Amino acid sequence: MSSSFPARRLRRLRKNEKMRNLVQEVLFSTNDLICPVFVQENLKQRTSVQSMPDIIRLPLEEVNMEVQEIKDLGIPAIMLFGIPTQKDDLGTGAFVDDGIVQKAISQIRSNFGESVVIMADVCLCQYTASGHCGILKGDMIDNDSSLKTLASVALSQAKAGVDIVSPSAMMDGQVKVIRETLDSNGFTDVGIMSHSAKHRSSFYNPFRDAADCAPQFGDRKTYQVPFTNPREAMREIESDIAEGVDIVMVKPALAYLDLIAETKRTHNIPVSAYSVSGEYALVKGAAQLGWINETDIMSEIMYSIKRAGADMIVTYFAKKMAQYLNK
Repeated sequence: MSSSFPARRLRRLRKNEKMRNLVQEVLFSTNDLICPVFVQENLKQRTSVQSMPDIIRLPLEEVNMEVQEIKDLGIPAIMLFGIPTQKDDLGTGAFVDDGIVQKAISQIRSNFGESVVIMADVCLCQYTASGHCGILKGDMIDNDSSLKTLASVALSQAKAGVDIVSPSAMMDGQVKVIRETLDSNGFTDVGIMSHSAKHRSSFYNPFRDAADCAPQFGDRKTYQVPFTNPREAMREIESDIAEGVDIVMVKPALAYLDLIAETKRTHNIPVSAYSVSGEYALVKGAAQLGWINETDIMSEIMYSIKRAGADMIVTYFAKKMAQYLNK
């Protein structure tokens, strides 16, 4: 006897939790997470970031405690961001041997050995008086002099013991110059994870509060990718690959899932995504108002980024997501 009902019933694969787990297509583990860590020079106690609930700036003395908590959650990697006491036109605090990030790297390496992957941001915006990501010549960012400084930053971090440097300044040629500098100084094993397709985005605003790096004039449209130009973003990724990058990054993540997917489809290289401060703040703000369930929205966003093709995700939800996964 024929039936008007379909023979194929996909609900058969959803009937209980064990069945759903068996056929789950996108898998997520704590090994996919990278946790940002903010460390501030001469800070006396932990300081909350107002626009990013539960995110803190740490004094150097408390960095080990934070890293231990991250490690205990099963998160394999951290990304360090430094906030210096002094800023100048050359961003000197970013590359001096006793800079705040360099001290943090050395301290973490000494205490944790190889048990944590140490990544560090390579940029100048926190360290320059202008708040821009490169060196000024007049009122313009000078690409080539900025490259020399970024290479000095990467080298100083390598000397301190970093595993991966993560240039985010969006200067043309930054990967090539950093790779050449690291190799010529014997740091061939230090990797580069470039913020390859870093878009000019309003989703960064809370980070600028956290890292005290808002530009003092103008904006970053001349060096960050317009969000209207996906082909240009892909050319940036291709340029970094040609220059010897080890991991590429799409940033922000949630509004750029198409670029994550395209990068994964077209290039045989590890792909990272940065779920940035604005993405975090939107969820936290709506959750505090009781409009959404924070854990449910967080996990859905994280899985969507992974589903798009990200091999790893830098996220301010790293610790909370790890707690969710560890249950």
